[in-house]
Amino acid sequence: MTKKLMLLTVLLLVCTTVLCAQTPKYPGAGGHWAAISAGFGMAIASGLCGLAQAKAVAAAAEGMARNPGAAASIRFALLLGLILIESLALYTLVVIFVQVG
Repeated sequence: MTKKLMLLTVLLLVCTTVLCAQTPKYPGAGGHWAAISAGFGMAIASGLCGLAQAKAVAAAAEGMARNPGAAASIRFALLLGLILIESLALYTLVVIFVQVG
């Protein structure tokens, strides 16, 4: 399993250089792939943020159910964590707007 994962990682790193190829129509590196890769980047970031938020909420709900006396501190940590998780998607969006133009 780890050999297949390593092979997939190496192939991914080697094959991504094709996206940065320069062509006469697009003299900048990867100019024609910028919007497509920006969409994929935002989709990946949003999906992972959703998974992380779901896991955080589930863990906080379980923690509050086990120890109702610590609900206030758990709620504060949950809100802080959700804010930081959501900021990942917002930073990704800002980077995409800057790159695509």
